Amino acid sequence: MARPRTHLQVIQPLDSQPFTPTARQPVRVKSRLLRANTHVLPHQHHWAQMVFSSAGVARVMTSGAAFVLPPKRAVWIPSNVEHAATVLEDADLHSVYVHQPRGISGPTTSRSTVHPIWSSCRVIEVRPLLLELVRQLATEDSQSTDLERYRSMCALVLSEMRAAQTLPLGIVLPLDRRLRAFCESFLADPTRDQSLDLLAREAGASASTIARLFRREIGTSFASWRQQVMLARALTLSAQRMPMSRIATELGYSSASAFSGMVTRLVGMPPSKLLSLYEVDARR
Repeated sequence: MARPRTHLQVIQPLDSQPFTPTARQPVRVKSRLLRANTHVLPHQHHWAQMVFSSAGVARVMTSGAAFVLPPKRAVWIPSNVEHAATVLEDADLHSVYVHQPRGISGPTTSRSTVHPIWSSCRVIEVRPLLLELVRQLATEDSQSTDLERYRSMCALVLSEMRAAQTLPLGIVLPLDRRLRAFCESFLADPTRDQSLDLLAREAGASASTIARLFRREIGTSFASWRQQVMLARALTLSAQRMPMSRIATELGYSSASAFSGMVTRLVGMPPSKLLSLYEVDARR
């Protein structure tokens, strides 16, 4: 039986102009608490952004992908990329705005450290030093502290972002309207026990059409794409300190071993090791 849909509180993005990064203030931070089931409407900036939660879980969506972010996992969003955010659990959200000089894309102010990987969205880890720097910059900037100290913190933030490990948490989304509706419906509740036929009917298409569109638009099958969604959901449940056996049950796997096999095939390590990495980091 399908679960009742959760009502979303839709809000406009906050005015980010007071936080505009510049050559003088290359890193600006905006932090706020948002309740679960809050949806921030699509918007974009002329500067780059790193967004993450220090507590709680959020999902960030662009035209081409969805990123489910457990605590201390951030998504890098290049300048002028439209994005929206949905809070899945009460979250302490941090938006780190990064000045992008002409011809530069990435957490840097120098062309010598530019790398093409920063021209698209990517998920990175937020280590303790980066988290503390972001928290500090949320309370002070070049107007409220010693300029040399502020610039040193900005430089260290950018350095920590460049050194951060990239994580495979992006979920590819299609451009086709029918398949997009299907994918967004599934993302809203990935643990629903429904067949592909029923899910396709909700999106106004047949199962064969959805299967064909997955191959054409995403380059994979629905089953493979669904596993990526399930992995992201598993990391979210792990952030809630849910035991692995219960996570497997919650995601609809017949046994913990079946769930373990799926995770191992996707990331090359068993869930006990993968989830423990996230649990250890969350306790820091």
